[in-house]
Amino acid sequence: MRGGARRMPDKPWLFRTYAGHSSPVESNKLYKSNLAKGQTGLSVAFDLPTQTGYDPDHVLSRGEVGKVGVPVSHLGDMRTLFDGIPLEQMNTSMTINATAAWLLSLYVAQAEEQGANRASLQGTTQNDIIKEYLSRGTYVFPPAPSLRLIRDVILFTTKEMPKWNPMNVCSYHLQEAGATPVQELAYALATAIAVLDEVKATNPSEEAFAQTVQRISFFVNAGMKFITEIAKMRAFVDLWDEITRDRYGVTDAKSRRFRYGVQVNSLGLTEQQPENNVYRILIQTLAVTLSKDARARAVQLPAWNEALGLPRPWDQQWSLRAQQILAYETDILDYEDIFTGSKVMDAKVEQLKEEARAELARIDDMGGAISAVQAGYMKGRLVESNARRLAAIESGERIVVGVNKFQSTEPSPLSTGSGSIQVVPEHVGEEAIERLRAWKAQRDEAAVEKALADLASAAREDRNIVEPSIVAAKAGVTTGEWGATLREIFGEYRAPTGVGRAAREASDGGEIAKVRAAVEAASVTLGRRLKLLVGKPGLDGHSNGAEQIAVRARDCGFEVVYEGIRLTPAEIVNAALEEGVHVVGLSILSGSHLPLVRDVMERMRRNGLDDVPVIVGGIIPPEDERELKAMGVAAVYTPKNFDLTAIMADIVKIAEGAGEKAA
Repeated sequence: MRGGARRMPDKPWLFRTYAGHSSPVESNKLYKSNLAKGQTGLSVAFDLPTQTGYDPDHVLSRGEVGKVGVPVSHLGDMRTLFDGIPLEQMNTSMTINATAAWLLSLYVAQAEEQGANRASLQGTTQNDIIKEYLSRGTYVFPPAPSLRLIRDVILFTTKEMPKWNPMNVCSYHLQEAGATPVQELAYALATAIAVLDEVKATNPSEEAFAQTVQRISFFVNAGMKFITEIAKMRAFVDLWDEITRDRYGVTDAKSRRFRYGVQVNSLGLTEQQPENNVYRILIQTLAVTLSKDARARAVQLPAWNEALGLPRPWDQQWSLRAQQILAYETDILDYEDIFTGSKVMDAKVEQLKEEARAELARIDDMGGAISAVQAGYMKGRLVESNARRLAAIESGERIVVGVNKFQSTEPSPLSTGSGSIQVVPEHVGEEAIERLRAWKAQRDEAAVEKALADLASAAREDRNIVEPSIVAAKAGVTTGEWGATLREIFGEYRAPTGVGRAAREASDGGEIAKVRAAVEAASVTLGRRLKLLVGKPGLDGHSNGAEQIAVRARDCGFEVVYEGIRLTPAEIVNAALEEGVHVVGLSILSGSHLPLVRDVMERMRRNGLDDVPVIVGGIIPPEDERELKAMGVAAVYTPKNFDLTAIMADIVKIAEGAGEKAA
């Protein structure tokens, strides 16, 4: 600075890597390795059974254990996961929603075993169950009890764990589901409003409510539209300040501060020329670090090869190094906000705020976020916007380098050969079941039964369930038992898919018209309307691809059967039988495609459906694609197959071929 001492640089954000896989033992090794490399916080990825309240031996857990995160079934798993890691010194983020209260309870129980004071623990539970109905799909209970669970965690931590962030309002997965910047702003803020209204209804003191507002954080996404993403973050800051001041009367400016962590956009990572993803990740990171007034407090970056499969430790290290180079080798932490006074930035921020306020008003008129979720409004709009995004890529209007432009390439030495991605062996599920049996064999069953009875009483009586959950954790209760207890009281829920409400594009385009004609011709040949079943077996709730396939198939003239997420192979085969479908399409993004597809194929053969072709979509390595085809799968589609209309044309030919064989 001129005429004075140089300004002291700001402290860098928390460096995190979203990590966890296979088992608590393997994940513990990974955490220790990442911390040794300079990571300053932990970010725990849990597997899908843990996220949805099942033990490894549940039918829906088959093939899913340890695939997208670490399985944590009981306090013993938590002990192993954090063995040698002092939780009192950690800042731990846990991406957990429907079972957030339970995993927080296990964490507290383990920390107290280590001798820590719960009041000193620092970290975050995502605990945004509302967005799970719109994206990602790890909800369990209906919206009203889910909102109550969010509230319980907030009220417990505000009193008992004042350094803990009890909720990450998570717009990250909204963008993954196709949200525009305006939708990301409006839907995240509508969720926060629903939560704050729920907390406000408990009549907290003005000081306690201000503390609640101060502890709620956000978890956002940063895409490739660099200027827009910076403006979006600045708009988030302004709108949150405005809402907490005007709607809730929070007078302390510090309590109104917008605090957020970020994972940059995995949606934009490409299977084609995956090394280009390094540049995408860096550009997206700049969008949430350059503007001091809207800078992230914690950043976790995907690995360059996540569109190919599970990243290796080296891949995660590469992402961590990008953060460290940005923070320590550049001067972005040395200056005040460089966008202050920019006419271009100010105009874009105001535009986003105006449009977000209008969308928030529409949601408010419906009765708020919960009503808008139950009506299918927000989900339908996300499916629509995602369809527009994909259509723009297909047409070339939206350029994605290496995908629809500049496609010629040299072979990548980074993504070839054995060991190019992390592979989770199928036997980890069997090992988790053995650990579960051993755990149950050594615990005090009377203590378990009493703890579950107390948990059930708290749930029925609308008492805060966190303390009873901590007692249950210490007694040896499992994730599946906790989930089953609350399922009996709260019930389960199937959210609207959004497919039926998604509006068709005004202009179909010549290629869709050709496929529609082919569908009509095939339907005449087959004697009835060509029917496609789109199935989501297992616990994978990332339904964006399945939804877009269902929408495009409908627009191409297919009769479509799509019942949403979380179906067993038996339910899918039963639907194929009852509906008399011509083709079964399975969408699996959790890495559990081999055991789940094998199960579906075997059941179809036993039920006389050998002549019904099966196609599979997901993040599927080449060697797995070969194995799937050896099982009899007719076609495999991965993220590189972005042309949905071309996929529809393939399905018509596959159905016609199967019909000819049957004849």
